Amino acid sequence: MIGSDWTRRWKRFDVGEWRTDPTFAMCRALADGAALSSFAGGPFDVRAAVSGIQAETKDGFLLEQVPWEHFPQGNRVREAVYLLHSGGSPAGTGTGVVSGMCADDMRAAAVLAVPFLIRIAADTRHPHRADALAEASAPARARYFGVASRDELLLHRGDTQYDDLYDDYGVEVTFYPAGWSVAAARAAITADTALLQPLLDDPDPTIRIYAAYALATATDPDCAVRAAFRTRLAAEPDPIVRAALILATAEATRTHSHPPTTTWMREQWENRTQEPEARLAAAIGWLCLTDEPAPDDLRTAVDNLATDERAHAMDDLPWMACAGGSGETGLRCCIRKMLHPEQPDPADCDDPWCPHH
Repeated sequence: MIGSDWTRRWKRFDVGEWRTDPTFAMCRALADGAALSSFAGGPFDVRAAVSGIQAETKDGFLLEQVPWEHFPQGNRVREAVYLLHSGGSPAGTGTGVVSGMCADDMRAAAVLAVPFLIRIAADTRHPHRADALAEASAPARARYFGVASRDELLLHRGDTQYDDLYDDYGVEVTFYPAGWSVAAARAAITADTALLQPLLDDPDPTIRIYAAYALATATDPDCAVRAAFRTRLAAEPDPIVRAALILATAEATRTHSHPPTTTWMREQWENRTQEPEARLAAAIGWLCLTDEPAPDDLRTAVDNLATDERAHAMDDLPWMACAGGSGETGLRCCIRKMLHPEQPDPADCDDPWCPHH
């Protein structure tokens, strides 16, 4: 089973390049049945690599002190961070490399970029700070494209032990343990919440949205991040950003259960004085936080509020942009999956060039 999966994945990867990668031996051994725990904490454990990056290395962008070469295509990520930090023209900044690698199911090296992307985003003078922030949390989420069901949307799997990693996350295309990458990315974001939280008050609404999106992945058992979302919500005038803060609150609550927040989420979608975008986000968040059947008043509210125009506007939210299919907006996909699971996928859902309906 593992051997056949290894062969299938190699067909999607540049084998020649991968054979020269230092992590090849570890991943080959894992494919042959070696215990993952035997490699924990070693030079190819990205969790250990991230935790070992010193504060002065992050703040000074001392990229040569980071073990990029230990992970697949690490030098490519290092170059992208260097180019993005240099702030050159958009065509030559390395923008999109981290998110692109994550989309290709290769997160390990991308994780090492997270602390640097956060610092670029926090620099109010940097011309590409929004691009950096949009990429910062990509390695912290696994298997989230096209996910829109109550069972899986906003889901953060708990801390995984060695024997559980394959069950919970599986492996990346290189056969690197995906759970290690995700855990390392979330740890990196958690370590830099002090840099990210002020961005919730940034003048740029795009920055505020992506700050909430990144902070929602933090490991936050004391609920400080969730409290920051609620504080910002009280002052936030932009309806799409308000929706982002509500979805971020729901995502953080799904990680660390908090029944009062689930009750609050219901109050938000029931509140007719709230903006429609915020009510829709709260309805989706509440559905993800509870197993209760969707009440009739929620269904009515969603049907009345989810206009085509609003569905397209809410695709500015990264949660919705990722949830949607190629022929369907994220909001429409969530509504269909959560409230009408008996309905089939749109006939053109596999067409990558199909416009959203």
